[in-house]
Amino acid sequence: MNNIKRSFPPIVGGSSLLVIFAVLCLTVFALLTISTAKAERNLSDVSANAVVAYYGADAEAEIIFAQIRSGEIPDGVTVNDNIYSYSCSISPSLSLYVEIRKSGEDFEVLCWQPVSSNR
Repeated sequence: MNNIKRSFPPIVGGSSLLVIFAVLCLTVFALLTISTAKAERNLSDVSANAVVAYYGADAEAEIIFAQIRSGEIPDGVTVNDNIYSYSCSISPSLSLYVEIRKSGEDFEVLCWQPVSSNR
């Protein structure tokens, strides 16, 4: 008379652990993706600002070069043996250094490059 059947609950521990592990992995990957996207955004902002600053200094250097070609010598331009040199600030640590040689009526650009301002 012991015909009572015992029913055991289904074993779901392994599948539950697998689902929890999968959710945890997806969460970690999502957080890594968000942090990577933020770092890339910061890098692109810094890069864009650097490009804007460089081309601002380049435009300023072109204006000074145009003044030199018209016969004016603006403030900040030094002349030594028909070589005009000046620099335009790009950032606190970087400048656009320009050297131009005058030969008769012609001008030759000797140097037009960014250099460290700490030189």
